[in-house]
Amino acid sequence: MSKKERILLFIPMYNCEKQITRVLRQLRPEVCAFLSEVIIVNNRSTDDGEAAVISYLKEHSLPVRVKLLRNDDNYGLGGSHKVAFRYALEHDFDYCIVLHGDDQGDISCMLPYLKRGIHRKYDCLLGARFMRGSKLTGYSRFRTFGNFVYNILFSLGCWQKIYDLGSGLNLYKTSILKDGFYLKYKDNLMFNYCMILGSSYYRHSLRFFPIEWREDDQVSNVKMFNQAVTVLKLLGSYILDKAAFLKAEHRDKVVADYSAQTIFDTEG
Repeated sequence: MSKKERILLFIPMYNCEKQITRVLRQLRPEVCAFLSEVIIVNNRSTDDGEAAVISYLKEHSLPVRVKLLRNDDNYGLGGSHKVAFRYALEHDFDYCIVLHGDDQGDISCMLPYLKRGIHRKYDCLLGARFMRGSKLTGYSRFRTFGNFVYNILFSLGCWQKIYDLGSGLNLYKTSILKDGFYLKYKDNLMFNYCMILGSSYYRHSLRFFPIEWREDDQVSNVKMFNQAVTVLKLLGSYILDKAAFLKAEHRDKVVADYSAQTIFDTEG
């Protein structure tokens, strides 16, 4: 008898007190049926997001174990990924799903791929906001056009079709994470861009899928012009010397140990 696969859902949270309970409401029984555990990783938020999570979990009985973790320092979004990847590896999960805590993505978009077992055929299932079949709400035409341009540039640099450089809904097979290839990648919002380049170099099998994406009351942390220039430099350095790029230190601050503490656990 084969071992039942273990899937971890990782929800990064930073100053999204207003949105986090809406994300938790996405954890309907049909979704939880595929999950072994959920971790919400609070990256030292300055709002009352933790209280909102704890209050919701006490008032609603979810059919899956949920833990609220707090990073020991502000590691950035990429750093929170590293906390979650470490957790997934240490607890023998087979897959790690990422769903951002700001309620822009909808995890139900991944359900058809889980139900049909498509996730088992790929190293990464990556949600794509700019793929045919996707639905964007509240996203400007200018930003959409900019993302299409960058997707083309990264497609040329990676020699494979890239539909999104980093949405808030992705799945990773934990076996590809064991060697820690991502640990020197940027800890900020550009972590996912580095992951795309790394997966291209290591020939991970990628499958993009269309998603629903919305922007209403979320607060963007993206400074478009500065990030656009930085992303171009990132891609350029990868194209010039791929091996050197993968070995390089990309973090502004080197963190020896991406650690977090458990603040709340539905299993006591």
